[in-house]
Amino acid sequence: MKTTHKYLLIAGLITLAGSAQARDLGPDEALKLRDSGTIQSFEKLNELALAQHPGGVIRDTELENALGRYIYQLEVVDAQGIEWDLELDATNGQILKNHQDD
Repeated sequence: MKTTHKYLLIAGLITLAGSAQARDLGPDEALKLRDSGTIQSFEKLNELALAQHPGGVIRDTELENALGRYIYQLEVVDAQGIEWDLELDATNGQILKNHQDD
C-alpha cells in the first residue's frame, strides 16, 4: 500500500472514531433525561451559562452524550456582541468550556 493511501486510511479511521464517541440527543430523549433527574433542567443550565456572560443571549443549544457523559453545549452572545462557546456537564452544571467563538 502506498504511503499516501495509508495516511488517508488512518485519517478516515480517526474521523470515524471521533464521531462514534459523541452522539447528539433529540428533544424527546433530552426531556426524558431531565424528567428522570439524570440531567439538570435546561432552565438551570441556561442560567449557569448566562451567569458567565451577564446580559448575554443564548443563540443555540445542544445536548450530546460523549463517552457516557451528558454535555450541554451553548452558543451565547454577550452584551458587547461577542460570541462564546460554552459546555456544561448536564448532570451537575459544571462549566467545562467557556471560550470566545473562533
